[in-house]
Amino acid sequence: MDTNLETSGHPDKRVLKAAGAEWPALPFAEWKDTYATLHMWTQIVGKIRLSHSPWINHSWHVPLYVTSRGLTTSLITSKPLSFQIDFDFVDHSLIIDTVTGDRRVLPLAARSVADFFAEVTRALAEVGIETRINTMPCEVSNPIPFEQDRAHQSYDPEYANRLWRALVQAARILNQFRAAYIGKCSPVHFFWGSFDLAVTRFSGRRAPPHPGGVPYLPDWVAREAYSHEVSSCGFWPGSELLPYPAFYAYAYPEPAGYPMAKVPPHASYNQALHEFILPYDKVREAQAPDTLLLEFLQATYGAAADLGTWDRASLERPAGLP
Repeated sequence: MDTNLETSGHPDKRVLKAAGAEWPALPFAEWKDTYATLHMWTQIVGKIRLSHSPWINHSWHVPLYVTSRGLTTSLITSKPLSFQIDFDFVDHSLIIDTVTGDRRVLPLAARSVADFFAEVTRALAEVGIETRINTMPCEVSNPIPFEQDRAHQSYDPEYANRLWRALVQAARILNQFRAAYIGKCSPVHFFWGSFDLAVTRFSGRRAPPHPGGVPYLPDWVAREAYSHEVSSCGFWPGSELLPYPAFYAYAYPEPAGYPMAKVPPHASYNQALHEFILPYDKVREAQAPDTLLLEFLQATYGAAADLGTWDRASLERPAGLP
């Protein structure tokens, strides 16, 4: 691989300008321990945001957001003190800022989930923010309460940085895709429960009650999230069930014929997940990654909307200035 390196900003910072750096390799097997630890760390920070936020439909008060350096809660407007928590995957720090100017910076390094939870809780208390969260992780099998979790304690800064760079590219294309929709649509946001970046379009019609059954997630939360018909898509780093990063798309309720929809090369319908899957590596290695990914997003949405008889004429417009 071309290892052309270019100095930028701080003299100790070097920005990789190598071929493929924009779409970094993210092999699941090589970083799954860091992934598992980061999953729990983001759940702790996400639950802090949840505990200090009013409920917004479809749990839109829950996610994190991609930034120029990592992930953020965005401003948490809370009494008696508003604050923000950022993951910085460039300098590898967790940063807590309050509107009074107080700041706490915790290094991101290999340490247990239990220690991370204790350090974050202590740092918040030091700046005057008392917080209580449900310490049982969500949407994972065999969860361990945060304060007891010493099984997950890995942190590889290279792969944390690669994850962030992959999220930057995914967010860029998902926002471009989102721009052509004038019906109700979510932000492009990172759900720490499932550890995926997502954007969801709504038809405006009610959906049948969701069956629930998501591990360690109350059924009423799933039913509220899927109260209306959706076509959703996003990026997921993978799991033991799907051991590679991928872009995904699904519809709820799934209209008849949806699994047979025509999609771009390398994409296919996964019967176990009930989702269309496009492997991240196929996008990363494509001559025109943006084009391939946008074709996938548009094809899967088009199938959901056409087969579900959405009123597309009133929900869409050409991207760009109105």
